[in-house]
Amino acid sequence: MANVRAVTATTAPAVGRRSLAAKLAWVGFALAVVSALMLLNGAFGYRGGWVPLRQALFTWLRWGAYLGGAASVVSIVAAIASVRGPRRPLMVALAGLVLGAVTLGVPASWRLTANGLPPIHDITTDTQDPPQFVAVRPLRANAPNPTEYGGPKIAAQQRAAYPELQPLIVDLPPDQAYERALAAVRAMGWEMVAAEADEGRIEATDTTVWFGFKDDVVIRIRPEANGSRIDVRSLSRVGGGDVGTNAERIRRYLQELRTSR
Repeated sequence: MANVRAVTATTAPAVGRRSLAAKLAWVGFALAVVSALMLLNGAFGYRGGWVPLRQALFTWLRWGAYLGGAASVVSIVAAIASVRGPRRPLMVALAGLVLGAVTLGVPASWRLTANGLPPIHDITTDTQDPPQFVAVRPLRANAPNPTEYGGPKIAAQQRAAYPELQPLIVDLPPDQAYERALAAVRAMGWEMVAAEADEGRIEATDTTVWFGFKDDVVIRIRPEANGSRIDVRSLSRVGGGDVGTNAERIRRYLQELRTSR
């Protein structure tokens, strides 16, 4: 009888620790789920029109990231406490850790990227004579960002941040260069707005994945020596900075042009 009491006294604390670890695991997982829902509500709430942009970024996204960080900490503690216990609490803790890390990491990576880039949203391969938007102007009637280029200040910031963005010179006559440029726009999956072969101008709109931001693109084709010069400009409709989105869009488009035949 004495031995039974001794075993019971010894195992009781261990059982209590396992119970606490299981509770922590579920708390961490619940926090991670809530943080993910906050991020999704911010992003898709803005896309759906029921969450203003500022609220989406500075309330739902920010606090969702904070909650994701808290979920990660709780889940780490729960995982450590569950290592020698039943498998299920450990799996729940690891799931909470992964989900919490993602909901913290995605906004954090955007913030870190933005901190290293100038707060500009108009990128072009020709800062001296940027391609001009024509057909998309009515679509931007209520957009905060104008289509007029910002001038030398914006050009200097772009050259410092994205010196690699240059016009593409192709060994093709303008009409063939135009057809290749048009095919590349279709390959990118952008929404076509205008295709003016006589003017050597193509305009399109790209929609970002998370928030559904509408960014407009204009491509200009001109004769250049024995070939053609292709310039690209990508402009956000909203936002002071673009976290490098417009520059990356131009890079991907130019790469598509280089590899297409």
